[in-house]
Amino acid sequence: MRDHAVFKSRFLPWLLLLPSLIILAIFIYFPALQTFVLSFYKSNLRLGTRRFTGFENFYNLFAGAFAPAYRQIFLQSILFSASVVFIGLALSVVLATFASQKIVGARVYRLFLIWPFALSPAVAATIFAFLFNPEVGGVNLILNELFGIKPRWLDTPWLAFMLVVGAAVWKNLGYNIVFYLAALQNIPKEYAEAAAIDGAGPIARFFRITVPMLSPMTFFLLFTNLTFSFFDAFGIIDILTRGGPVGYPPFDNAGMTTIMMYRVFQEGIEQGKSGFAAAFSLFILTIIIIITVFQFRYGSRRVQYGDN
Repeated sequence: MRDHAVFKSRFLPWLLLLPSLIILAIFIYFPALQTFVLSFYKSNLRLGTRRFTGFENFYNLFAGAFAPAYRQIFLQSILFSASVVFIGLALSVVLATFASQKIVGARVYRLFLIWPFALSPAVAATIFAFLFNPEVGGVNLILNELFGIKPRWLDTPWLAFMLVVGAAVWKNLGYNIVFYLAALQNIPKEYAEAAAIDGAGPIARFFRITVPMLSPMTFFLLFTNLTFSFFDAFGIIDILTRGGPVGYPPFDNAGMTTIMMYRVFQEGIEQGKSGFAAAFSLFILTIIIIITVFQFRYGSRRVQYGDN
């Protein structure tokens, strides 16, 4: 019995793929090509002007007058993504481990842990905006009662940055927990039982057995969380801070919560500089390709699959 399909006609496979290819060409390939071409032009959507400038847009990114701001945005984006990914994954695996225990009401606990994922980024940001409102927010009311302080969460640069990170982590927490809960069900209990007999405590079993056995799932979630931090956190930033506030030197060239994708929106939509935004988009694409190639080439070596 053959283990793969055989088409009698050479054109039938392409015919079956044609609808998908048409959709990809219209919504992905053609816009990507247009972005590449547009990056070599100085274009303004509001004025309707377009002039070929070659590599001038790329020069302005790295060495021109706007370079200090874009260097800051690049560093902030790396710090934001690293914070969202590592805090989110670490917190998720701990919560999933606790939620996987057989206790009374475990299903209710899991439901409360997972439900934030059902919210859109804009709704999650709105919840955080109400909670951390400096005057009437629940967090400041509690802090004022206990310690007599009312932090200006959205006006203080580093507090705003941490608030956006916290909102992004909370929004994606349920997604990570679902996958970790599924992965925990596939870890043989014999490993933990044997380690317990040998005298290993709960913490030792967690780091020496659970974490290594979850490495394939962590490897997968690393990329999904990285994608979320690069692209899907846009709504959270737009609702909470709109990229601000401007930080203190040397972080005074751009808003503290402005990451690369949000800068593309500011340049291309708010200011109408579509050519410059296209050049910056290609720079972001290059970074993502480099990270992906590096991670699959070197990161997969540290993944432990079963008994291998």
